[in-house]
Amino acid sequence: MKLTKDRSFYLWFFRLTLTIALQNLVVFSVNLADNIMLGAYQETSLSGVALVNQIQFLLQMLTMGVGEGIVVLSSQYWGKRDITSIKRILSGGLRVGLVIAALLWAVVFFFPHEVLSLFTPDQAVVEEGVRYLRIICFSYFFFSYTNILLCAFRSVEIVRVGIVVSLSTLCINVCLNSLLIFGNLGAPRLGAAGAAVATLTARIVESVIVTVYLFRVDRKLQFHPTDFLKFDVLLFRDAVRTGAPVLASNAIWGLAMGTQTAILGHLGAQAIAANSIAATVFQILSVAAYGSASASCVIIGKTIGEGRTELVKQYAATMQILFLGIGLLTGLALFSVKEAILSVYAISEDSKVLAEQFLTILSVTSIGTAYQMPVLTGIVRGGGDTSFVFLNDTIFMWCIVLPASTAAAFLFQLPPVIVFLCLKSDQILKCFVAVVKVNRYRWIRSLAR
Repeated sequence: MKLTKDRSFYLWFFRLTLTIALQNLVVFSVNLADNIMLGAYQETSLSGVALVNQIQFLLQMLTMGVGEGIVVLSSQYWGKRDITSIKRILSGGLRVGLVIAALLWAVVFFFPHEVLSLFTPDQAVVEEGVRYLRIICFSYFFFSYTNILLCAFRSVEIVRVGIVVSLSTLCINVCLNSLLIFGNLGAPRLGAAGAAVATLTARIVESVIVTVYLFRVDRKLQFHPTDFLKFDVLLFRDAVRTGAPVLASNAIWGLAMGTQTAILGHLGAQAIAANSIAATVFQILSVAAYGSASASCVIIGKTIGEGRTELVKQYAATMQILFLGIGLLTGLALFSVKEAILSVYAISEDSKVLAEQFLTILSVTSIGTAYQMPVLTGIVRGGGDTSFVFLNDTIFMWCIVLPASTAAAFLFQLPPVIVFLCLKSDQILKCFVAVVKVNRYRWIRSLAR
């Protein structure tokens, strides 16, 4: 492998990675604040909201599937400096994202008990989740709109606005949580419903911020309200051809995460709470890995759009080394701080022990995640091969991970920690596929017309 010696590449990579990582850190800190506050309020509320967050995760996967499809195609047009095509792609993506939000809202608003009962038979947990879900589902429209716009900004290397949006969400959410969950300063004591009101308010504010930026501040896209109404058939076909595998991949991943929660949910409320804590802590400490995936997608796509194929190969080889370094640092950090973080949670001792075991497993599998995830969803997908990740995820998740985990939980009735290990095993196994796929360079494809 020939590594690049160009200092400008490293500055480019780390600037994008760190900016996106900081945005993700703020976003995940919102979830951590919710978890800590609800855990201090009532463990049943924490478990109920954890179930609803699986629906939110599905929406996030679907929305980001649309958004990542926009990034893959638009970044190549950005390499050609074709702004008109990028605006057409964004317009179509927003329509698809809002339709997805509307469909998911309808399902959970009219059938909340039925949906949450799929995750756990514990009706006390379901009731707490329903109180949260009936309010939070209205945030789906604002969430989809905001995040698809942020993805379009990312494709043209506008990333700082994401930090402003995320910081506003964190400040509003934490302040309103402290008032509405516990009833401080004379506010009503609403528990889980208060957390939902806080999050909905934050989502509305961030939509306003990103809209103001789009029409008043941005000078790259120069988007006008009438651009929402314009439609290009050829570009839409290209977007569907490119984005459909990305959307499908994210959809099956979101469904798989919900299925994983359902498997752990049938092992008891303690397993739900422990999984929620472990997942949130992992998200916060793995922001650099996810940031590097987004950065590599933009870098690879733009470079292909510029027609510099040999440079793409050098960048891909160099980034693989960087991904491994990020993974090792992430795993070490996760293992080092797990006890300190768990000490702030007001949960039962059994739940805390289980969460610590889950975090120990994640500190190892995170190394694999930090390598294979940005290689596959960043380099390979950004290079134009959007269907491979879909096929790979489908095979690993639905043919290996979920069958093995289901057997461990229900057939052999193994402890939750073994079930959790089975659920995360694919993060290591995918590394072998990733290293072969990326170094064959068959994923380099020009998508822009």
